[in-house]
Amino acid sequence: MEPTTSLIEYPCDFPIKIMGKSVEGFSQNIADVVLQHVPNFDLSSMEMRTSSAAKYISLTCTIRATSQIQLDALYRDLCDHPMVVMVL
Repeated sequence: MEPTTSLIEYPCDFPIKIMGKSVEGFSQNIADVVLQHVPNFDLSSMEMRTSSAAKYISLTCTIRATSQIQLDALYRDLCDHPMVVMVL
């Protein structure tokens, strides 16, 4: 099997959108996961939007991605998090 080449040139700014139910602690829990993979992530850059019925929250975290391995691990941990409904 040949190694796959990435279409992304690293390092780069990479936005990740994380959606979950509107519950207390959601944004802090997500920030903790992101910081595990991107220790220099600027929490003040996290964008938060609430759905029209206020049932869901979406967070956009634009990280400085350094590798495909880093992105894959971050996506895996976010998708496995019990508070997360979807990651884009």
